[in-house]
Amino acid sequence: MEISGKIKTKEKLAELRPGLIQQGKVVVFTNGCFDIIHRGHVEYLDKASRLGDVLIVGLNSDESTRRLKGKGRPLVPQEDRAYVLASLAMVDYVSIFDEDTPLELIKLVKPNVLVKGGDYKPDEIVGREFVEQQGGKVLTIPLVPEKSSTEIINKLTHLLEKEKFGS
Repeated sequence: MEISGKIKTKEKLAELRPGLIQQGKVVVFTNGCFDIIHRGHVEYLDKASRLGDVLIVGLNSDESTRRLKGKGRPLVPQEDRAYVLASLAMVDYVSIFDEDTPLELIKLVKPNVLVKGGDYKPDEIVGREFVEQQGGKVLTIPLVPEKSSTEIINKLTHLLEKEKFGS
């Protein structure tokens, strides 16, 4: 499938879901900002994809990311983040959402498995109750140590300050 064909609106994903159910596909859903995609993200998405047949990634829009992460974020625009995610072999579909949480998208996708990183406790995961009521599972995947966008940004900031002030 062409990369841009993997990027779907919420409505298009909702239209695809009945066919996936009919085919008996296990749908896995995860979400995040995925600003500055790095090895930790790729390992996480690979593990998530192995939990089912179809991996759908909900991507926070620029506005949603800004509200969550603060001024100056995201560093990478939503269209670019979506394209990079869609280019990964283990990702089947990407959908950008504007809300602060992916709950609306989760209700449309009706995943069999909802996954988040190990920095979340199961009872903190948005959509957990809905997925479990539908008979699905909610799981966490351990984070890759020392691999995060925040760590990369902090390292870059430190290097730029060092260069600027000559220390």
